[in-house]
Amino acid sequence: MEDCVLERIESPRDLDGLTRDELAGLAQEIRDYLVSSVSLTGGHLGPNLGVVELTLGLHRVFDSPRDSLVFDTGHQSYVHKLLTGRRDFSQLRTRGGLAGYPQRSESEHDIVENSHASTAVSWAAGIARGYTLRGEDDRTAVAVIGDGALTGGMAWEALNSVAASHDRVVIVVNDNGRSYAPTIGGLARRLDGIRTDPRYEQFLGWGKRNFQGRGWARNFTYQTLMHGKRAVKGLITEPGMFEDLGLKYVGPVDGHDLTQVEAALSHAKAYGGPVIVHVLTEKGRGYTPAEEDVADRFHAVGVIHPETGLPVKQSRFGWTKVFAQEILDVARERDDVVALTAAMLAPVGLQPMADEFPDRVIDVGIAEQHAVTSAAGLAFAGLHPVFAVYATFLNRAFDQVLMDVALHGAGVTFMLDRAGITGDDGPSHNGMWDMALLRHVPGLRIAAPRDASTLRRAFREAIDVDDAPTVVRYPKGPVGDDLPALRSVGDLDVLAEHGSSPRVVVLGLGSMAPTAIDTAAKIAAEGIDVVAATATWVHPVPDGLDALMGDAELIVTVEDGLVDAGVGQEWADYARVLGHPATWSHHGVPREFLSHASRAQIVEQVGLESSAIADTVIAALD
Repeated sequence: MEDCVLERIESPRDLDGLTRDELAGLAQEIRDYLVSSVSLTGGHLGPNLGVVELTLGLHRVFDSPRDSLVFDTGHQSYVHKLLTGRRDFSQLRTRGGLAGYPQRSESEHDIVENSHASTAVSWAAGIARGYTLRGEDDRTAVAVIGDGALTGGMAWEALNSVAASHDRVVIVVNDNGRSYAPTIGGLARRLDGIRTDPRYEQFLGWGKRNFQGRGWARNFTYQTLMHGKRAVKGLITEPGMFEDLGLKYVGPVDGHDLTQVEAALSHAKAYGGPVIVHVLTEKGRGYTPAEEDVADRFHAVGVIHPETGLPVKQSRFGWTKVFAQEILDVARERDDVVALTAAMLAPVGLQPMADEFPDRVIDVGIAEQHAVTSAAGLAFAGLHPVFAVYATFLNRAFDQVLMDVALHGAGVTFMLDRAGITGDDGPSHNGMWDMALLRHVPGLRIAAPRDASTLRRAFREAIDVDDAPTVVRYPKGPVGDDLPALRSVGDLDVLAEHGSSPRVVVLGLGSMAPTAIDTAAKIAAEGIDVVAATATWVHPVPDGLDALMGDAELIVTVEDGLVDAGVGQEWADYARVLGHPATWSHHGVPREFLSHASRAQIVEQVGLESSAIADTVIAALD
């Protein structure tokens, strides 16, 4: 049986004694393993196929965990997990299995969970300064940051700070020209200029001719190259973009040539201060369906057929697609509506609008703060901007929502995709913070539609508001059947009624409306009169709440946001001001970080199943 090198790797130091042939074989084994395993579980396939040789080089040159490796973003850490002894990917991103990002509880080699981009350089700067202050001058902090994450403002704040230090920081720019989609903006053009400079090909060819097979990794340095090949000196020492900050620069390096990667990293490590290593890689490298894909479908995949890359099961029509079609329809009707995205054009549903109206869809890169403030500027100029973003990522721009949009009465609409419990991407991706945070912003209104029809209606109502921010939040995944109202009480819709004199009112917000209906049915089965209701616009408190409560003894709220300081709590405070005597029972997500698991598992874990809520209600009445 042919020897499997991967099975011999329990820690990074097991790489030290491998021959070049064994390392090449290991790289192929890793790619084969990633395709076969991730196709069964889903996960971030393309980014990891692109960093195989880079990660091998990092672990051969640096001594993790004594040297700290920080991946930005952390979805490119699967190879790192394999090389640090974690070879069981059978439950990737499921409860009890490996997380989709680095996780300290899994391994001493994991430093930062880091699924919110553009933070690695700041982490590395702080770690390296800590080593310096402690007198640990033989330790290095390494930030591996993609060119997509480098579009974030925080990364440049960190680069500015690092350049003024003498700490041992190596910043590896993993340049594949993409984040979720092709990297945009001036940074992308500058990096592309370096990639396509004819001197780069000259440099690669000269290096291979003179050093390949002759101890390249031990003997090659960029001083040697500059001494022997003046023609490429400008490319190596004067790249402009980084050198102007005062940072030393090495590259660009072929990120799929392990010998070159090791040489560049060794040179950077030996320098002993802040160094940029510019590494060129190809997303999806070695897997034909990913290499031939132009839509980045393999950035993150569900369960797929490994031979073709096609999904095993087609996904149902989802919330994002409802929004995608509605904003396209609106764009055809109103030329003042423009859209913004932070490097996630397709994931948030803006690709169809961008295809038809390219000048009216603005991709700012991974720069949520800039997106929000520039949206305020667009509103001042007489347009109505719509910023489509994952709910968890709007957290990064709360100050801009508060001080740039709300303070100035800007008519900006925020479409919060993946709001509520998302599950398998782990604690950083659950969009459960938005309602508790945003309801404190003066003048801001929040909608939580329950189905496709109310999402469309809420979006159109939101873009008609031109003097304040509006928010429409909706969950990840397929959208269910419409839930028609039996009747309306002010701005609230009654979805189910059992009996004529309800002792209990169950209020389900947004995607929890079906749970409210099921809960009411279970309560009614015990002979208790009950009504289930919802509101599309949940903040400020909807008109009609006092009338709906009537003579009910118990009001139950169910939301997939924070239960502490959430919308349910706001409604209860309103009722108390009115002097309504009913008792309130709030059900939502606790104020804690939830480990990766399926949405259904988390719903059960936090007690948001209809049966659990009904049992609590019945016990309270007894």
